[in-house]
Amino acid sequence: MFHTPFYDPDKSYEENFQEGPFGAFADGKVFPARGAAPAKYGGQGPASGWDFLGFKANSPFGIPAGPLLNSNFCKAAFEKGFDICVYKTVRSSAYPCHPFPNVLAVKVDGDLTYEKAQGKLVADNNYHEPISITNSFGVPSRDSKVWQEDVKKAISYAREGQVLILGFMGTVREGQTAEEFIADYALAARQAKETGVKVLETNLSCPNIGNEGLVCYNLDMTEKVCEAIRKEIGDTPLILKVGYYKDYEDVKKLAEICKKYAQAISAINTIPAEVVNKEGKQALPGPNRLKSGVCGASIKWAGLEMAEKLKKAREETGGNFKIIGVGGVTTPEDFFEYRKAGADFVMSATGAMWNPYLAQEIKEKLKPAPH
Repeated sequence: MFHTPFYDPDKSYEENFQEGPFGAFADGKVFPARGAAPAKYGGQGPASGWDFLGFKANSPFGIPAGPLLNSNFCKAAFEKGFDICVYKTVRSSAYPCHPFPNVLAVKVDGDLTYEKAQGKLVADNNYHEPISITNSFGVPSRDSKVWQEDVKKAISYAREGQVLILGFMGTVREGQTAEEFIADYALAARQAKETGVKVLETNLSCPNIGNEGLVCYNLDMTEKVCEAIRKEIGDTPLILKVGYYKDYEDVKKLAEICKKYAQAISAINTIPAEVVNKEGKQALPGPNRLKSGVCGASIKWAGLEMAEKLKKAREETGGNFKIIGVGGVTTPEDFFEYRKAGADFVMSATGAMWNPYLAQEIKEKLKPAPH
């Protein structure tokens, strides 16, 4: 069900950061912490007891990296019953946001298949169900001293059975060597760990390393980055955030890397496509923004497929990592589809943005945690 989104697409990133969240996320209403849905959502929900990477969670559902810009957004998400929340990806030093607009509705007829994504998608400000959007921020970040203090606040807002995750990544710089790039990932990991956060997530699905594309599609680089991060963070649980892999053998190699260095894989991020306005011109202003990531209902097929592939790869490699299913979760039914496909945990970004009660609607139908 559509509500006022907690991130306002008609405002700049900075305005959202300073003034948000909006809609129901700003109403101050707090739902019970222990997974108990209020009467209007069907009465008592399941008891606490989901094991999330060694920590108790009220439910296996939350919000991934992206929409929760700062501690104010994280606080609101926890209050609305999203029990596993990822603080928006940070960097080792300050990094600017792409120009406004950063969010637009995209027109997709059915699934955004791999073949459709090779074409052009029309974008505008007309948001409707089933919702698909493009988001193009460039992973902005405050200076590390600023976000470290804010993350500590966000940690304090997690109630019993709720877990905050901190996402981080390395930064590509002109003239940088591969070793310097890996070292920046390690630096961001160290800074992230210093906040005292219980779980870390490294974003391998955004930084573009020239001709190689995303880090997660260069599996040799992915392994080197993961090795460097693990040396910095000790035994802190680590999640690998990745995109969609068409080739199963790549998924299997990713599973081997995760088996060595991490505790979970979060998939997928977005599917990139060229985004134009109704006149056929680039919809998002600025260089290198013709192609941007698409998320929402139209990419659910890819997230489900990745959950299935990861489950198969985990079995074949003898791994015990957890699978976090992300992509196109806009209804409780989507959540259960992901669970059936093999996801241990499920997260929603676009769906949660437009429906702040999604966690409560899922808890109404969720059976108690297994023992």
